[in-house]
Amino acid sequence: MLNIALLGCGRIAVRHAQLLSKGEIKGAELTAVCDTDPTKAKEFGERYGVPYFSNLQEMIQRLPQIDMVSVLTPSGLHAEHAIEVARMKKHVIVEKPMALTLDDADKMIHECDRQGVKLFVIKQNRFNVPVVKLRDALERGRFGKLVMGTVRVRWCRPQSYYDQDSWRGTWKLDGGVLTNQASHHVDLLHWMMGDVLSVYGVAQTALANIETEDTAAVVLRFRNGALGIIEATTAIRPKDLEGSISVLGEKGSVEIGGFAVNQMKTWNFSDEEPEDKDVFVKYSVNPPDVYGFGHKAYYEHVVDCMENRRHALVDGLEGRASLELISAIYESIETGREVHLRFNPQRCRLGH
Repeated sequence: MLNIALLGCGRIAVRHAQLLSKGEIKGAELTAVCDTDPTKAKEFGERYGVPYFSNLQEMIQRLPQIDMVSVLTPSGLHAEHAIEVARMKKHVIVEKPMALTLDDADKMIHECDRQGVKLFVIKQNRFNVPVVKLRDALERGRFGKLVMGTVRVRWCRPQSYYDQDSWRGTWKLDGGVLTNQASHHVDLLHWMMGDVLSVYGVAQTALANIETEDTAAVVLRFRNGALGIIEATTAIRPKDLEGSISVLGEKGSVEIGGFAVNQMKTWNFSDEEPEDKDVFVKYSVNPPDVYGFGHKAYYEHVVDCMENRRHALVDGLEGRASLELISAIYESIETGREVHLRFNPQRCRLGH
């Protein structure tokens, strides 16, 4: 049994605590919670029937049986806390994004490697049932040449959402819609479409009174020749519309919609297979909230990796890849220019 503690008792921690405290994750259980706000920690601990602390080191010292810590603090503090956990020889699970700077991400990866502990970055939408089916079709080459990939995040986050905590919507600790709400979708687009050559983005703060953007549009060029579009906003009113992904190729088109990339909308291929007729029945789900069902599958994946020494689907390096892409988008927004992610040799004769 993996003993997992939660560091941070905010909004997302409720989802983690519900799963780990109610026996929904075979092989893992909630052991303790910690938050610098003693009131939050006490409320959480009493609600889920586990010890609570306001100091991370004290929690680990008092409960040495803890195997892993899920870092659920504000994004700008992820690196600091993940490194602290690693130095105490505990495995690290960290919510998205893993950090806000590439330097911090590199420090996290280095420290976990140095301490011999695993680093898991939560990208729960990769485990959504229709997303798994889409990935399988890609890996089997059913699309042929990829033409375009698009993600759309059209969500509602009123001012009251940002006013819940002083760190929300700040550059130092949170970032905007690209870093927070759309980071999962950016990850999915990159995972499906492959390496990105360049990005060009524009953004604005349309409705919210925050430092960062609440609305953005991005055009991407992929190494395989395909184009990409990212449309992300939290300025939809009065309620969420969708969180979706589309992949278009020479031999097929797939669109997954719903508000959490959870409902198969389109599944068309030139070369039909017998199972295609059952796709809409077998590979669509209706999650209870915007977090979907992915966290359950993610924790089951973590248990499997720990028990069977498997490689994590999203480790530190994989988590860093989407952060690099988001960082490049922000660079483009600030400079007003297309930003290239990697050097692409044009005249080098080596190997030719």
